[in-house]
Amino acid sequence: MLKTVILTLNEERHISACIESVYWTDEVIVFDSYSTDNTVTLAKQAGATILQHSFEHYSQQRNAALAAVEAEWIFFIDADERATPELAAEIKHVIASENKVGWWVPRYNYILGHRMRGAGWRPDYQLRLLRRDCAHYDPNRAVHEIAELDGEAGYLQESLIHYNYETLQQFISKQRKYTDYDAGILLEKNTPVRFYTPYREALRHFGWRFFTLGGWRDSIYGLLLCTLMSYYEMVKYRKVQRARNSKKSKVTS
Repeated sequence: MLKTVILTLNEERHISACIESVYWTDEVIVFDSYSTDNTVTLAKQAGATILQHSFEHYSQQRNAALAAVEAEWIFFIDADERATPELAAEIKHVIASENKVGWWVPRYNYILGHRMRGAGWRPDYQLRLLRRDCAHYDPNRAVHEIAELDGEAGYLQESLIHYNYETLQQFISKQRKYTDYDAGILLEKNTPVRFYTPYREALRHFGWRFFTLGGWRDSIYGLLLCTLMSYYEMVKYRKVQRARNSKKSKVTS
């Protein structure tokens, strides 16, 4: 049995279309974090089963969903993603014929209305199709969560459609949040950060995304997004510097 799980919090704009794209699975579960908009109402109207669970972080929420949903296979999809008929056919085929416990799914990311071809947004593999009894998430990884498998994973050919950042403000807001989390990881690991590190890492990151990962293929979109990502790489390391300088000031005062 294959069931879809959609984690939600105030996703009324996307939820109906997302559910419709996965009607081919045995059941669609909306695993909701107590939305305050019309997400739950619209999901019920679309035929989904609703389960609600308080949100702590993404790894914890996915583990809770794995524990709550009874099925051999779980297909995680986000509300702003859509499964195509071609992807549906491939998923049905591999779970019936292949000896794998998980599958990485590529994505087409639409950012500012443009379907990205490079810069790390394509193929953008996500480990989303999981055999339930062979998968769990590291509870210490609050974002950028990846399932840990007791067995081998494969790679699908057909893609999810991801309607990612629709506005520049959405993109900037999300990257600011990520820099807080990533800076915290660098601090926990006691990563060395010199006075020049933020600027060196910004240049390195731009080169990696624009040239190595092919951001140039997306013309002005690639240039803009690679520049912004390199800027927030600099911001991340500057936050580490400020945190350490603040700690030194408290010690010496």
